[in-house]
Amino acid sequence: MSAAENAENTSGKTGVGGVYPRVDMTGGSTRFPDMEEVVLDYWKQDGTFQASLEQREGAKEYVFYDGPPFANGLPHYGHLLTGYVKDIIPRFRTMTGHHVPRVFGWDTHGLPAELEAEKQLGITDKGQIEDMGLAKFNEYCAESVLRYAEEWKEYVTRQARWVDFDNGYKTMDPGYMESVIWAFKQLYDKGLIYQGFRVLPYSWAEHTPLSNQETRLDDSYKMRQDPTLTVTFPVNGALPGSAGEGTLGQHPELGDAAALAWTTTPWTLPSNLALAVHPDVTYVLVKVGESGAADFVGRSFLLAENLVGSFTKELGKDHEVLATFTGDRLEGLTYEPIFDFFADNPNSFQILTADYVTTEDGTGIVHQAPAFGEDDMETCKRYGIDLVIPVDMDGKFTSQTPPYEGQLVFDANKDIIRDLKAAGRVLRHQTIEHSYPHSWRSGEPLIYMALPSWFVRVTEIRDRMVEINHDEIEWLPEHVRDGQFGKWLENARDWNISRSRYWGSPIPVWVSDNDEYPRVDVYGSLDELEADFGVRPTSLHRPYIDELTRPNPDDPTGQSTMRRVPDVLDVWFDSGSMPFAQFHYPFENKEFFEEHNPADFIVEYIGQTRGWFYLLHVLSVGLFDRPAFKKVVAHGIVLGDDGQKMSKSKGNYPNVNEVFDRDGSDAMRWFLMSSPILRGGNLIVTEQGIRDGVRQALLPIWNAYSFLQLYSSKPAEWSVDSTDVLDRYILAKLHDLVATVRTALDNTDIADATDAVRQFADALTNWYVRRSRDRFWSGDDAHPEAFNTLYTVLEVLTRVTAPLLPMTSEVIWRGLTGERSVHLADFPVAEDFPADADLVATMDATRGVCSAASSVRKAHKLRNRLPLPSLTVALPDSEQLAPFAAIIRDEVNVKDIELTSDVDSVGTFEVVVNARAAGPRLGRDVQRVIKAVKSGNYERVGDKVVADGIELNEDEYTERLVAANPESTARIDGLDGLVVLDMTLTEELEAEGWAADVIRGLQDARKATGLEVSDRISVVLSVPEEKKEWAERHRDLIAGEVLAVELDVTTDELAGDAHDVVKGVKATVAKR
Repeated sequence: MSAAENAENTSGKTGVGGVYPRVDMTGGSTRFPDMEEVVLDYWKQDGTFQASLEQREGAKEYVFYDGPPFANGLPHYGHLLTGYVKDIIPRFRTMTGHHVPRVFGWDTHGLPAELEAEKQLGITDKGQIEDMGLAKFNEYCAESVLRYAEEWKEYVTRQARWVDFDNGYKTMDPGYMESVIWAFKQLYDKGLIYQGFRVLPYSWAEHTPLSNQETRLDDSYKMRQDPTLTVTFPVNGALPGSAGEGTLGQHPELGDAAALAWTTTPWTLPSNLALAVHPDVTYVLVKVGESGAADFVGRSFLLAENLVGSFTKELGKDHEVLATFTGDRLEGLTYEPIFDFFADNPNSFQILTADYVTTEDGTGIVHQAPAFGEDDMETCKRYGIDLVIPVDMDGKFTSQTPPYEGQLVFDANKDIIRDLKAAGRVLRHQTIEHSYPHSWRSGEPLIYMALPSWFVRVTEIRDRMVEINHDEIEWLPEHVRDGQFGKWLENARDWNISRSRYWGSPIPVWVSDNDEYPRVDVYGSLDELEADFGVRPTSLHRPYIDELTRPNPDDPTGQSTMRRVPDVLDVWFDSGSMPFAQFHYPFENKEFFEEHNPADFIVEYIGQTRGWFYLLHVLSVGLFDRPAFKKVVAHGIVLGDDGQKMSKSKGNYPNVNEVFDRDGSDAMRWFLMSSPILRGGNLIVTEQGIRDGVRQALLPIWNAYSFLQLYSSKPAEWSVDSTDVLDRYILAKLHDLVATVRTALDNTDIADATDAVRQFADALTNWYVRRSRDRFWSGDDAHPEAFNTLYTVLEVLTRVTAPLLPMTSEVIWRGLTGERSVHLADFPVAEDFPADADLVATMDATRGVCSAASSVRKAHKLRNRLPLPSLTVALPDSEQLAPFAAIIRDEVNVKDIELTSDVDSVGTFEVVVNARAAGPRLGRDVQRVIKAVKSGNYERVGDKVVADGIELNEDEYTERLVAANPESTARIDGLDGLVVLDMTLTEELEAEGWAADVIRGLQDARKATGLEVSDRISVVLSVPEEKKEWAERHRDLIAGEVLAVELDVTTDELAGDAHDVVKGVKATVAKR
């Protein structure tokens, strides 16, 4: 029999304790992970997910986009976290009446797939791919990208995430790819795509340029040690008619000087073609003193005035300033090339002016290698300097620089420095450790290099992107909108979408192979390709798409051919196209997409402000002039238990499957969802944190359900009509919970929802159930209102928690109702429950009083069963607690309660400013605050203190209790009140406390004997001689509490298996 079939069997018990579960989904286990397996099996057999979609067919749609993961790696905690959010909001929206289809997507193209294929095939360079043939390589990529698809399905299913795998999209599907090339053509026709020659981040390890945003992804920047050089560039003249010519005439000593330039990339020096200065910066000509660098004494150098001090060692303390110039006066000076590889390059080896030059470090003079720096390229272009590129696609020097030919540029640094030192051109050589961009896939350092590439003209739509983000998208956390994301948009640059690779959507551009007859054709559909090439492509992948050629219609000779540009599209173009490409828009589902875009909701981690969030926005604004999504949750990063990034090698995080097996998925879901991570903070994952989640929510709710199970003798009724004050309180509290959680989940604020559930579960179990025990012990004939209320609360509570704890809620709800699934039920409506704000406030204050008194007991190790003389409650409007004085007296176990509204008569809390914490923020005002607090010139505002108009944060002050009896006084949390517990003990009180301990011990003995809660018993109690009188004094109390119809007290030792009751006391228990 399967677990699902077994779940339909009821317990078979009757009478007290045999009513629930109506349907048993525990599988006979008390472990949550075991119950979860039963639930998952049941959902699969029952088709519950599909039923939840079908029953909302035709209802208002709630549109959710699932960011596609790569399937050629196993999922990790980041996917787990995002997956829970992706499940909670659609479940909630389904329960509130929406139709929420959700399909899984697979990101299948790009470098991750290629690198995995290369690894599996043992390929180490690009040539080997071309040797084996693109068709074979891409076929392997297609297989490898879904290698872990089954593991993903198992993982997603185990976390109780409902999503349609069978109808999911893959970015390598022909229909998806056709929509992608349609998007390219649309942008091209709008003038938003162009081909340019630009300096781009280039990954020599993967043979492809990257986009600027890819260098901002996680782990792209890493610390790296590199050599830095300060190099001499001897002045040898000036260009005719230049400012430099006039300056040289006035200061002929410049002719014997050398400009100093600093670089962190010595490998770019063989390509040096110019130097740049800032036109407004002051530069000085400095003569090296006798105490300066020995090889340069008496030489004169040109550098920025405010950087001379950083070269004291090399220039000498006795250096001499010979002349001063502004940068614009140096323009046009010429200098000797540092290498002679490109000595004949026109217009080169001159000093230029550029506004981007700074004097923050270096010399204030910047060496220009225009092929390897974006600013360099733009500056040199203005001066008519053609760039030179002596580096190949492997990142190695070419034959244009013979001494370094074949060397990787980073490896060549050593030889270049050696040669420059031998030539006497190095004033300073140091090593720095700095943050440097690396490939986000291979981990190798990038280089910046001029390359031909295709770009999306993001700068053209940048202002519109900023406007739409600000006006039409809701962010959680809110500050990301105008902060991390908004600032990124404001500085967005054109997006390089070319990748010199193999496995991806093609750039759908065909160009003439003869420059004498130029022509460019861009295609946006299979129909257009078929119309021009006479054949309908069966695949848009390389090499098949590359095989489409035709004669150039603009070539009258008929000799030239139209051939596709070899590059493929950046994989982010694929994932940014998912809103429309998953539906094969506009070729199919045109009306459907236009009615379902933008999405109502998306979620990923905050790093996607540089990735998926950003590129969805670029393409949506560029194509449709609207946002791709209306609401977005950008969560923080999941860290290991040591606060560092999760690492398999460090083993600094609990194994996911072990957590599922030990604590369950609902426990993990609760831990992640109730943490600061959904508000943008980071989260350290620990086993203890996950277990705390079990204690916060799962156990309290389960214990309340178990309590109802234990004492019910007949099915309870759904009712909100009880007049009992505790019932009215918990129902009013339930009203507030439903309203709070609905509002929170409407706003996708899951952390707020979990907080409300946690607080309610505490009130339910640790207050309502505990305070109602006597009514439940009396049975459902005597107090049906208690059973009906608890049943109603649990039925509603499990509908509230269904999205947050989907499997535990299912077990309890089906156990209570016997119906098909809580996930097919409607989310509760607050108006269905009686509201009573005053009762809730007063009862919560009562709980606060009891909690404060309990803290005093604990501090003095006075057990709860020991009665104490009295409790004084000092609280503004204390008379509101008068109706609950009996509850407080019983709960705190005191003989008398005194209520007073004169709080100051009992004690006060003095505020003390933490100057060390407040000082850095407040500066001089910290003294003003200290003075104000000492004089009493302050007030409380929530968790903060305002002193003389200045607000102090929670960590910037402490409070000291000033009271007549500080040891017995405690503050009531959340209220401006105090309690004072009289801890004076008498013989009568000690005797009564001892009797209470005996009662507890006998209750444990009943349980150990296996008795039902209603069974009557006979007891023989063996006590020490000195306790016999206490036992006789409280005989009736003890017998009544443990349902003993006979209670014999003896001082004799008991024969046989007697139960330990309390120290020195044993008992035998028998059913009557």
